[in-house]
Amino acid sequence: MHDLETLRYPIGDFVNGKTYSAEDSQQHIAALDEFPVKLTELVGKWGDDRIDTPYRPGGWTIRQLVHHVADSHLNAYVRTKLTLTEDNPTIKPYEEGEWAKLPDSQLDIAPSLVILRNLHHRWVTIFQSLTDADLARTYYHPGSQRSFELREALAMYAWHGEHHYQHAYRLAQRNGWA
Repeated sequence: MHDLETLRYPIGDFVNGKTYSAEDSQQHIAALDEFPVKLTELVGKWGDDRIDTPYRPGGWTIRQLVHHVADSHLNAYVRTKLTLTEDNPTIKPYEEGEWAKLPDSQLDIAPSLVILRNLHHRWVTIFQSLTDADLARTYYHPGSQRSFELREALAMYAWHGEHHYQHAYRLAQRNGWA
């Protein structure tokens, strides 16, 4: 039996409030760039039996997880653009658990994998063009009641992609699918 906390956070929890260098940001951009291909290579040809397997007891299925990542990264992309065009905008949080129950989370994962590939292409293009001053721009998250610099949001979404990739990858390892 695997430790539930390790199944839940296979690479550890994201630590808010850290400082990131320009080199860190370049690594995070590279991670965002590679993520959609890496995820597609892992789960893109899985059948429904695998896709409908929860990555941990009480957790989402891989189908829900893939759709969640697309939803989450779409929101983050919009937050990035708002941050670059407004002064410390207040972003709109969303109920990710409730989104995972909507009918589109039962669709085939192919549309979300395509969304991720194209979305990340656009998102990475923006991040690659940013200056240090741009990465210091902030948005306000009312749920956290604090402002986030874009460089921290970039780090968080690089972590987020790897976090969910590892859910699927480690499930595949445990089940002999890898």
